[in-house]
Amino acid sequence: METEHDVLVVGAGCAGMRAAIEAHDAGADVALLSKIHPVRSHSGAAEGGINAALGNASEDDPEKHAFDTVKGSDYLGDQDAIQILCDEAPGDVYELEHWGAVFSRTEDGRIAQRPFGAAGEPRTAYAADITGHVLVHVLYEQVMKREIPAYEEWFAWKLVEDDGRCQGVIAWDIVNGGLKTIGAKTVILATGGAGRLYTGTTNAYSCTGDGMAMALRMGVPLKDMEMMQFHPTTLSPTGVLITEGCRGEGAYLLNSEGERFLKDYAPNAMELASRDVISRAEQTEIDEGRGVDGNVLLDLRHLGAEKILERLHGTRELSMVFAGVDPIHDPIPVRPGAHYHMGGVETDLWGKTTLEGLYAAGECACVSVHGANRLGGNALMETITFGKRAGAAAAEWALTHTTVAVPESVVSETERELEELLGRDDGERPHAIRDEMAETMHVNFGVFRREDQMREQGEIIERLRERYERVVVEDKGSLFNNDVTQALELGFLLELAACMIEAGLARKESRGAHARPHDFPDRDDGNYMRHTLVHWQDGTPVLDWEPVRTTKWQPQERTY
Repeated sequence: METEHDVLVVGAGCAGMRAAIEAHDAGADVALLSKIHPVRSHSGAAEGGINAALGNASEDDPEKHAFDTVKGSDYLGDQDAIQILCDEAPGDVYELEHWGAVFSRTEDGRIAQRPFGAAGEPRTAYAADITGHVLVHVLYEQVMKREIPAYEEWFAWKLVEDDGRCQGVIAWDIVNGGLKTIGAKTVILATGGAGRLYTGTTNAYSCTGDGMAMALRMGVPLKDMEMMQFHPTTLSPTGVLITEGCRGEGAYLLNSEGERFLKDYAPNAMELASRDVISRAEQTEIDEGRGVDGNVLLDLRHLGAEKILERLHGTRELSMVFAGVDPIHDPIPVRPGAHYHMGGVETDLWGKTTLEGLYAAGECACVSVHGANRLGGNALMETITFGKRAGAAAAEWALTHTTVAVPESVVSETERELEELLGRDDGERPHAIRDEMAETMHVNFGVFRREDQMREQGEIIERLRERYERVVVEDKGSLFNNDVTQALELGFLLELAACMIEAGLARKESRGAHARPHDFPDRDDGNYMRHTLVHWQDGTPVLDWEPVRTTKWQPQERTY
């Protein structure tokens, strides 16, 4: 064992850094471990903003925020968790502000708030259209101020379990090479999402679901894995995100006939309906021949150059660089792309998993504040609020327990697995398998889902997993061996895909992001107002169910 800590946080985006800060402030010896530099974390790509009922732009309160979130979740969100998020959000945002987050301002100097989809009030606080970037840097400053050590460019591969609890992590040291073991009384997973399961995704190449897969392999269930959110406005063909903030500022969506087609799908909210509704509307327009080269058009021209340059400068830059379009003069071609995993590692309200000593927060976790569909602006808020809570809970447990033990057998078994992978000279490189997985997931498990396509995808993933058994790593070296890490990431992704398909086939209804218009077009609260739980047993996913926790809002028809 190289070293040990009270609390080891795996992942250093907003959730991970916020957890580390909280655990440190509670008196624990904390370290961060991340496969990329913390300020390169994918949280930095969040553009639009962070939701809190500050009431700076209208009469707003946490109760309204909670109802909007419950309705947005298509009633699959756990209402006690949602209440915590909405109640704690204002204080958590002011704390970020006091740490130096430079939010955009109103004329009288308060934090500005813009309207976002499916929100009854303008409650999204923002820093132009680079909100995540600003928050990542503010949190990293606080990490440095506290001198919290970070194992940067360490790839977490396996969790260590001993005596029925999680006691550390085995990681590949990317910079110096070799497997390293870090013991910990508690481990917090904050590794983000798994958008790389799909070709068209807003997610960075690092979003490979590592934490979810590591927890799954330890017997921890994954919750609501069928719920992958497609963001309505991603650039074609790269998948680069064009923020919902554009529509918050008043942009229109047009089809090839120049119509604002949302009048047919969400006549009241129009461009500010929820993400699942707009993604389905766009996909329908494209499928029915009213698209423009497989896209629809996002029109900002009427906003004027001044507003675009002040509030959406990042969006303009992305459009010009990646699509050759200046939104001051021309509409941007956009289409739905895989964006956010509402599912993840099942946790309680303090981030605790079913394995003693293991916690999770942020996108890799599922405390279920998002249910079947996340509202824009709620993800950054979740990373802060539940990162903070997980940090507090993990520190409290660690400070009342003393021992850390990493069995030698676990380390030697991992070394043997790595030797076997590196020793293989005959086989297929990972990229072909990865590309086929991503392309077929997009076709068969995308915005719309059909029974036959999902079954076919299950068979494809099974075949790809068989091919993966013989995958070959060409680079046998130890320094900066991205071949090794990419092979391991592919293993994670294939297991998560199998879980998603298992859950998707079992949910015979349409709810939020899980749309089955051809066979089960309606929501079925009698049978399916419950969470899917997937366990991993003998190399295959096994499905279970868990009821949704409802406190005050009974399900209603969801219209915008």
